[in-house]
Amino acid sequence: MKPSRPSSGLLKPLVFALCLVPLASLTLEALGGGLGANPIETITHTTGDWTLRLLLVTLTVTPLRELSGWSWPVRLRRMLGLFAFFYGCLHLMTYVWFDKFFMWGEMAHDIVKRPFITVGMAAFVLLVPLAATSTNAMMRRLGRRWKPLHRMVYTIGILGVVHYLWLVKADIRQPLIYGALLALLLGYRLWRRWVRRRAAGAPGTAQGRSARLPHRPAPSRTM
Repeated sequence: MKPSRPSSGLLKPLVFALCLVPLASLTLEALGGGLGANPIETITHTTGDWTLRLLLVTLTVTPLRELSGWSWPVRLRRMLGLFAFFYGCLHLMTYVWFDKFFMWGEMAHDIVKRPFITVGMAAFVLLVPLAATSTNAMMRRLGRRWKPLHRMVYTIGILGVVHYLWLVKADIRQPLIYGALLALLLGYRLWRRWVRRRAAGAPGTAQGRSARLPHRPAPSRTM
């Protein structure tokens, strides 16, 4: 018996609301004075964590669809990706506004001299065109170039994990967990590509037979 497909009319609003829960929780903690001794650090880490988590959830959509046969997760991928960008913007603005107070010289020095900030900035810069081209209109406009562009999410995920790993000073368990999950998701994609290429080149398949047929020049038509 196949599992029932969630209603699209209820699913998207529900996921949208769930994606706002971390922001609502952070806001309530800020209003109640529950951000601890270093509120800026708490906000920075929370928004950064949720950026990376939502990126990983976005990358989970394709394996989940292929392994389960469900199509409904695909309808959520764009929303999840945009929420990852949203929390990435909050993460960056916390640094620019609350930490550095728009002191561009100090920020430029940090980007050059502090590797974890360099990597984090690179990840955000790469994330911007993905968010900007996430609409159906941009998909149609870019055509075949859209997919290669959005494969940059793999690089962004790696940069995000490295950014987190270089940020922490002692306890690296959480970034390592994120790194392991990312490695699993990317490893699945590499395995799937290998399987498809192997199947395409197998002698018993139509693709394999066509690839192995000797090239025969067309007969010349001389008068």
